[in-house]
Amino acid sequence: MQDNLTGERPSFVSHLECAATGRRHEAGRLHGLSEAGKPLLVRYDLARLAMTLDRRALVERAPDMWRYRELLPVGRAENIVSLGETMTPLIAAPATARRLGGTTLLVKDEGRLPTGSFKARGLSVAVSMAKELGVRRAALPTAGNAGAALAAYCSRAGIESFVFCPDDAPEITISEIALQGAKVFRVDGNITEIGPIVENGKAAAGWFSMATLKEPYRVEGKKTMGLEIAEQLGWEMPDVIFYPTGGGTGLIGMWKAFAEMEALGWIGPKRPRMVAVQSATCGPIARAFERGAETAEPWVGGHTAVPGLRVPWTIGDFILLRVLRESGGFAVTVEDDEVEPARADMARHDGIHLCPEGAATLVAYQKALDRGLIRPDARAILFNCASGLKYAMPPVTERLDRKGPIDYAKIVGARPA
Repeated sequence: MQDNLTGERPSFVSHLECAATGRRHEAGRLHGLSEAGKPLLVRYDLARLAMTLDRRALVERAPDMWRYRELLPVGRAENIVSLGETMTPLIAAPATARRLGGTTLLVKDEGRLPTGSFKARGLSVAVSMAKELGVRRAALPTAGNAGAALAAYCSRAGIESFVFCPDDAPEITISEIALQGAKVFRVDGNITEIGPIVENGKAAAGWFSMATLKEPYRVEGKKTMGLEIAEQLGWEMPDVIFYPTGGGTGLIGMWKAFAEMEALGWIGPKRPRMVAVQSATCGPIARAFERGAETAEPWVGGHTAVPGLRVPWTIGDFILLRVLRESGGFAVTVEDDEVEPARADMARHDGIHLCPEGAATLVAYQKALDRGLIRPDARAILFNCASGLKYAMPPVTERLDRKGPIDYAKIVGARPA
């Protein structure tokens, strides 16, 4: 089995491209946003790559994210910053599918990654590129999991990290960020309101912003989710993907991966319908999609109990809306009080422990079935973007006194085995 982290492989990066204007920007230099103030996307010489790498060669490589190195931007192996980004499983949830009236329901369980979330993919690649391009200090605003990943990978790379979280971010994640070596601050505001602290500090504090879509490389790490799905499904596409959408980097990355794979001849023209799952109380992309708009207006006063969906606006709004329409997809909003029951139902029926954002995709799947937005026989993928162990769980109050008599009938509810 080939080690993906050692040995040089050719780079196929040709340039960076403004997602709004298409204007080319030079690769190999440190970039934030484009000259137009919009996200930059990495472009590859796919014709040359197609002559160099056959998808069958992947079978000989270790099952981690870096098996796709030719489709990633890091130039030299010595700059790869890795904590073991394993391929994550697609887990069938047949009992839940039957209960809701569907057939094939799969959960992409991203909680298996380092720091317990899919943020590891994007930050592994982004920090690797930061190392390659000479960054010594990095910062970002975060609802939690991105901060934990930034802290871990920056510590691994010897880069200082600074993280700014909303006051009500999950306590365990804030502690995780500090444990992993970042200097972390609680701030009175949501992630959009916190963003200017990072932007305004670039000159004053000398850090590089790793905020969502404010640099080109987190998208590249997140696109490996799409590459993995294709490979795991025998190079066929699912019918629909439900994705918890805050900043939306992963949805953008997967759509980019599908286009690159078709250009390489690895897949055909079929695409899954992409579904953005947002909160009913903080859903700027869903609202813009419903209105037929090309951009989203910031959601004023948006709040939700689902941390990863607490994003009132994203700079990639126009890309996300484009992806939804190009894919024939749609957006679904969920209520806060629907999330925890769905989380419990999946655990009890299929043994899969979802995080709140993953549970939101389950609620959205049920709504899509009930409203006839997807066929019952659609092969659907839900993204569980983090380990459920990072979030609150039901308290346990039942106790036994081992010294006294044990009422076993009461324990089992007097039900026959």
